[in-house]
Amino acid sequence: MFRREKPEWAVVTTELLIRNARAVRQGDYADEPPVVDIAVAGGVITEIGPGLSSGGADRVVDARGLLALPGVVDAHQHWGIYQDLAADTDTESRACAQGGVTTSITYMRTGRYYLNKGGPYREFVPEVLDRMAGRSFVDHALHLAPMTAEHIAEIPSLVTDFGITSFKIFMFYGGHGLHGRSADQAEFLMIPPSERYDLAHFEFVMRAIQRARARFGPGLSLSLHCETAEIMAAYTELVERAGELTGLRAYSASRPAHSEGLAVTMAAYLAHETGLAGINLLHLSSAKAVEAALTMATAFPEVDFRREVTIGHLLADVDIAHGIGGKVNPPLREREDVEALWRHLLAGELDWVVSDHACCRDEQKFGADPDDVFAAKSGFGGAEYLLPGLVGEGRKRGLSLTRIAELTAANPARRYGLTGKGVLGVGFDADIVLVDPDARWTVRAADSESAQEYTPFEGFEMSARVTEVFLRGRSVFADGRVVGDPRGRYLRRDPA
Repeated sequence: MFRREKPEWAVVTTELLIRNARAVRQGDYADEPPVVDIAVAGGVITEIGPGLSSGGADRVVDARGLLALPGVVDAHQHWGIYQDLAADTDTESRACAQGGVTTSITYMRTGRYYLNKGGPYREFVPEVLDRMAGRSFVDHALHLAPMTAEHIAEIPSLVTDFGITSFKIFMFYGGHGLHGRSADQAEFLMIPPSERYDLAHFEFVMRAIQRARARFGPGLSLSLHCETAEIMAAYTELVERAGELTGLRAYSASRPAHSEGLAVTMAAYLAHETGLAGINLLHLSSAKAVEAALTMATAFPEVDFRREVTIGHLLADVDIAHGIGGKVNPPLREREDVEALWRHLLAGELDWVVSDHACCRDEQKFGADPDDVFAAKSGFGGAEYLLPGLVGEGRKRGLSLTRIAELTAANPARRYGLTGKGVLGVGFDADIVLVDPDARWTVRAADSESAQEYTPFEGFEMSARVTEVFLRGRSVFADGRVVGDPRGRYLRRDPA
């Protein structure tokens, strides 16, 4: 089922042979994956099996019984949101490689942050690709957010000209600030004064993507950040006026879980109304958000909903995260919500796990009062902890290795049209991660390849470690450091 057609590379001499790896493959739910060898030629996997011949192999790596997992397809990152995009591509792709992420799909939009400019995407996207070119250590693709009517009209050309097949709506942007106060919306969206970023705009985006799906194929999808601006604006005022809560608990209370559930409900009905089947509900952070998502899937079975969760919301809560550096949208929640997310994950009701990686350095993250959570910016890095965190914590909770591979690689690769990614299988890209499932180590921001000087995971004890990472058969991380030159490619996607 997961074997691709045999192309011309089948006669190419083996460039890499990984011996004695416990390969985690699709459809194999054995508690202990079998020990096999993996042969690579032309950047793709050519053979998997025991006792493969090493004759003529350019390089032989003995995995010594370590796990071999498919390279992580991290479907939710934000390169360049707070830093220069070129510099961010370099440092944050290094963090990706460190954590076993071999493909990053990063969100881009016009407006404040990113390139800090408006205008049409036909001018914006080439500049983005130019700044990223030759700087990434991992393969990468783009999601785009249509912010204006002009962007909506550009959707077909974005598909044909740039191979962009996934789009995004930020449901709270039109009425609430990115960082928690509505006052910081001034010039934020950079849209014409005659336009509004509201529910009607969201509907028109959905209708345009549905028309594009009818024209190009079912590979187009729409992702939504589901929070409700009016609820958050009101609760932010209540929380700040009361002054009883501080830190991450105050921020969570200012963006309550039912604002997620309400936004999910509205998004689902609009998808039903417009006939748009491909809907991705992003970074669900609470029991109420997941319950709303499951309820809507039952109410509208014709809509193909996918449900995403972040490693941050699975590992951290408002009490154990290290300081207000853990401020993120939607917020980290109470422990009860963390446990609810794990129950849904183990029940097969969540579709993939991402990092929502957004490097925000000290001088940008924190305001004049470093203890004022509402003055801090939202978002933090975490790609380097996604796979080790999920392997370590997931296995403790009974999550199978095959399911981990699906959540981190196969499922997002399929949804977002990355047909050569996400699977350890013949004919797929040789994006391979060797993982020691018995390693014990402590998270220290100083050890990260990211430019971010802190992490909300500081001091967390991890029980799995990435030891070596291959991108299309070439080592990009080994012996605790990123190696070689940046060889990451921009990935155009086919909507069919």
